[in-house]
Amino acid sequence: MKDLKILLDEDEMPRRWYNIQADLPVKLPPKLHPVTREPATDDDMLALFSRSLVEQEGAKNRYIDIPDEILEAYFRLGRPTPLYRAKRLENYLKTPARIYYKREDVSFAGSHKPNTAIAQAYYNMIDGSEGLVTETGAGQWGTALALGCSMFGLTCKVFMVRVSYDQKPARKTLMRLYGAEVIPSPSTLTQSGQKALAANPDHPGSLGLAISEAAETSLAAEKTKYSLGSVLEHVLLHQTIVGEETVAQLKQADENPDVMIGCVGGGSNFSGFSYPLLGEHIRNANGTRFIGVEPSGCPTLTKGEYRYDLGDAAGFAPLVKMYTLGHDFVPSPIHAGGLRYHGDAQSLSLLKNLGYVDAVSYEQLQTFEAGVLFTRTEGICPAPETSHAIKAVVDEAVKCKQTGEAKVIVFNFSGHGLLDLAGYEKFLNGELKNGNSS
Repeated sequence: MKDLKILLDEDEMPRRWYNIQADLPVKLPPKLHPVTREPATDDDMLALFSRSLVEQEGAKNRYIDIPDEILEAYFRLGRPTPLYRAKRLENYLKTPARIYYKREDVSFAGSHKPNTAIAQAYYNMIDGSEGLVTETGAGQWGTALALGCSMFGLTCKVFMVRVSYDQKPARKTLMRLYGAEVIPSPSTLTQSGQKALAANPDHPGSLGLAISEAAETSLAAEKTKYSLGSVLEHVLLHQTIVGEETVAQLKQADENPDVMIGCVGGGSNFSGFSYPLLGEHIRNANGTRFIGVEPSGCPTLTKGEYRYDLGDAAGFAPLVKMYTLGHDFVPSPIHAGGLRYHGDAQSLSLLKNLGYVDAVSYEQLQTFEAGVLFTRTEGICPAPETSHAIKAVVDEAVKCKQTGEAKVIVFNFSGHGLLDLAGYEKFLNGELKNGNSS
């Protein structure tokens, strides 16, 4: 049964994060100050982020050691996480492909997000912060940061995109259990929120707007910093613990992946999972194909422009060169709230632009259908975000059936859907729609 469930012992868990910036073919374009449009300095970034994270954001060394305190928290969280072979799904599809999935749903918070939330809380604690403010879409990031703050004694305030706040009440309950204050965005507590509500009292919210509210709140509060769950390079760095473990597990299984797949909102899940092997591909052309999967309702990599844009709706965050739909873009209120961001991480955008990463998009009903299939074959209910990756996996496996190729397909099972059952209920009842309907 070893080929069904591949485990690492705790002493085999990687002790370093991998930094893709050491292997990029060209340097990342500089971040720009949102007002002056000149290259942002470390002092500019320190207005929002702790010093340790600002230093990691610009680090160029290939590996960064993980502090013992974070390693201990990772162990408590359930790391190393297992790699599973999806044999029941393979049999259902009658495909010669071998499908593997990395189980990031086994964390306390139910997703990959604590890998960076714990690290950010730790670094803010040692740098003297007393609290963190953030945004969240579906609630997975907000839950993870609330968990991280509870571990390291920080206060936590979360601005949750209003449509997800209404769709996923259990998420906000879990955040509150960890001690966080949860506020629907747009809110009346900030100028950013007030402006949005004045223009549209029924505004569904967006991650860009929630980021603005969180950043505005952080800038106005002493010893309180802003924390971001995706997009920035230090966030992607922390998530590479996933990819480093996956590399070790694939070696244990004597497998070389032909295709690596992950869903993409801002990029932390896909990048953390794929970057260690993608870096090897840049250095040695290992032949692996990397596919990012996004919703048709927010198609940044597939239909966005590669240009400089603000990271939030109000302009508190720096400008970065990325694939973007525009910082004022308001996506459809789909249930995959974690994939409703208008842009993507700098390094991911650069690698997509250079041809190292492919991207596909799917409609909501297609992804829920894939989620149901995975639940009925493998027995695990995926988050709506994760179901995007599963849909791409199914498509790749069906192609293998048609061609007879026995490809190795590996994807990141980024989170469970046990707090997303209202969406599945709508799907099963025939009430869920594509486009602009939730």
